[in-house]
Amino acid sequence: MPPSPPAESPSPAPPAPTLPALHVIVLAAGASSRFGSPKQLVRIQGRPLLHRAVANALELAGHAVIVVLGAHAADLSPLLRHAPASIVVNRGWAEGIASSIRAGVQMLPASCDGVLLTLADQAAVTVDDLRRLAAAWRREPRQIVAARYDATLGVPAIFPRADFPSLASLRGDRGARDILRRSRDRVIGVEIANAALDIDTPEDLLRVSDTDRG
Repeated sequence: MPPSPPAESPSPAPPAPTLPALHVIVLAAGASSRFGSPKQLVRIQGRPLLHRAVANALELAGHAVIVVLGAHAADLSPLLRHAPASIVVNRGWAEGIASSIRAGVQMLPASCDGVLLTLADQAAVTVDDLRRLAAAWRREPRQIVAARYDATLGVPAIFPRADFPSLASLRGDRGARDILRRSRDRVIGVEIANAALDIDTPEDLLRVSDTDRG
């Protein structure tokens, strides 16, 4: 009886599609002049604001997180001693938020396809909010994806690599909202009402704390 033909090897599975590489920049360089003390150290539900923001970023992007410190870097750095994030100290923080965006963008690797900008004082923004932004961007990775709240577009927002030069050219106390305004025809808005609750004053802290209890 002739030998049976060898069984055919199964065809190799096609490689899984590679997701575009997303990095996160947490902006935390401000002086908190309206708050009266470093607001990044304020605790909500037992956790400092900066720790909350960085933890959310790490949960979303793993080690692909850059934290930009500035005015209170010496006080804030100990909070991040064990965080697997890259720390940048913006010595020119007094210029305004644009200097911190530039400092973070300069640290992005060539492999980065998009960057999510988020503020340390947006205490009510959750990692699920960031995941929704990331999911929308990965469906349209050439577009900008931004939080929509109070009938406006703002951060947290994700910018593709094509917009890195625009981010790196920002100056003064003007953040990424100018780019969102100029590029409105290619911005995907994701409703994140929590993004409106940033902390600039002690009264804002009370408002956010009430939201957490609710």
